[in-house]
Amino acid sequence: MYDDNYFMRQALAEAEKAFQIDEVPIGAVIVAQNRIIARAHNLTEHLTDVTAHAEMQAITAAANALGGKYLKNCTLYVTLEPCTMCAGAIGWSQIDRLVYGASDSKRGFTHFAPNSLHPKTKVEKGLMETECMQLLQQFFAKRR
Repeated sequence: MYDDNYFMRQALAEAEKAFQIDEVPIGAVIVAQNRIIARAHNLTEHLTDVTAHAEMQAITAAANALGGKYLKNCTLYVTLEPCTMCAGAIGWSQIDRLVYGASDSKRGFTHFAPNSLHPKTKVEKGLMETECMQLLQQFFAKRR
């Protein structure tokens, strides 16, 4: 059996992939029955698509893997608190659980749209927060 730390490390590995291709380093994985069914990282620059956030890419891949739009009995692990757009998509997908690493005081959904998730979605924050934040800080320091 894998645990939350294992799955967040997998999301961090996705964030590293984004970092390597000069995308904002955010990664996500979606898990069903203790198995990763989707992996994704930010692709907004490469796809020239403002909606190509890690969460959006993962939700689409997971829906395809399951053959349906609802992600009940799934957990999304993401390295940064989702924005309001992603939170809306998470809400529409009816995902059971959201686990995120670092909080986002500038664009995070908890600050701007705290009720955007499905009412039954359980949220856990701060898992491996330091590691998630360090990668983001390293990325933005490199860009300055």
